[in-house]
Amino acid sequence: MSIKHVILGYLSWQPLTGYDLKKIIAASETLPWSANNNQIYRALVQLHEDGWVSKMVENQEGAPDRHVYRATDAGRKALRDWVQTPPGPPQSKKAFLHQLMWGDCLEGEQVDSLLAAYLEEVNNKVFLLRVQADRKPDTPDRTPREAFLWKSICQNWIGQYEAEAHWIRETRRALQENAPRWG
Repeated sequence: MSIKHVILGYLSWQPLTGYDLKKIIAASETLPWSANNNQIYRALVQLHEDGWVSKMVENQEGAPDRHVYRATDAGRKALRDWVQTPPGPPQSKKAFLHQLMWGDCLEGEQVDSLLAAYLEEVNNKVFLLRVQADRKPDTPDRTPREAFLWKSICQNWIGQYEAEAHWIRETRRALQENAPRWG
């Protein structure tokens, strides 16, 4: 996924400043970036150089000028082209699973504690996603289909984390049931 295209998508929805984009990305529980200013502003410069966004400078009394970006027709076409590219395979990089691979070096109670801590993290993520879904922050709903797609995407993320929580509970249960046999 390209941060440049994600930013272009938001700018096709409404005009935004780099600061606005930073807030949106930072508030998202589903985007893989931390809203690093350098990434955002570098992407905006590139989008502007490519002619995919226009920039309007708004003078502010006693404050720095605001640079407001908006997708151009060429930008909206580039966004449509990107959206139509074949999707890649799902990516799920879970550092915890690499940690757990070597969990046999721990005592049974330590493995259970590790899984319990991971379950708490996953449950927190589900909670945050549900709160975000209820608030619908920075969610375009220009059409009923667009609103449905955004809601469906949120449900997909929640479902993934709920499945992860189920897996953790089942793993803990199986480890506890087999503890006498494994020592």
